[in-house]
Amino acid sequence: MTEGWPDEALSRDDFLGGQLRLWQPKQGYRAGVDPVLLAASVPARTGDTVLDLGCGAGVAALCVAQRVPGVKATGLEVQPGYADLARRNAAENGTELEVIEGDLTRMPDTLKQRQFTHVLANPPYFDRASSTRVSDDGRETGRGEVTPLSDWVEMAAKRCAPKGTVTMIQRAERLPELLSHAARHLGSLEVLPLIPRKGRAARLVLIRGRKGGRAAFCLHDGWILHEGDSHPGDRENYNAATTCILRLGTPLLFPS
Repeated sequence: MTEGWPDEALSRDDFLGGQLRLWQPKQGYRAGVDPVLLAASVPARTGDTVLDLGCGAGVAALCVAQRVPGVKATGLEVQPGYADLARRNAAENGTELEVIEGDLTRMPDTLKQRQFTHVLANPPYFDRASSTRVSDDGRETGRGEVTPLSDWVEMAAKRCAPKGTVTMIQRAERLPELLSHAARHLGSLEVLPLIPRKGRAARLVLIRGRKGGRAAFCLHDGWILHEGDSHPGDRENYNAATTCILRLGTPLLFPS
């Protein structure tokens, strides 16, 4: 039993090819491949500290911790039920994850005095000024923007240590807004478009900035996710490189 859900209202899903088995609500916000790709792109090393803002059930933070032994992971989550799921997921997978409940715009005192080597976030994708709210509160909190994107960037930068990184995943259509906010707080900005198939427009982007970075902005060649020109029916067809990230836990490296 997890706060907010009986076990029959949850599913236990495989991530990283079964290296992690994580509980999620059957109805509500459910993590797909996006937080896995985000986690794979964080350039963490053993001994680094990592903060996942809006960690949900802990998918991204736990994927980082699984990939990088010895990383010290923390998650901030505003919804108590999801925070409880993240704690349960960490415990049942034998992974250390500190989960703190709170709103990033009213940062809990336990985080205010701390900085992290890497901060990651998967902010809600949809600006509700131009989109429709969904009925499930958990899913709406995960998908519909209440806290402005500018606040996500500012709070991430504040919690990032000097020379550390902030990495986010977001819809491609919101990249101009995201870059505008990031440029106020971070340097050495770089963007990696995530392209469904060769010849298609990017739907998502990964953006990284460095606290105090001075390198010129870099727009990388896009990462293509799938094989072929179209989807071959009701089955996955990720290309080999993406499959290694999603199933084996290999890093998603920004081109050097």
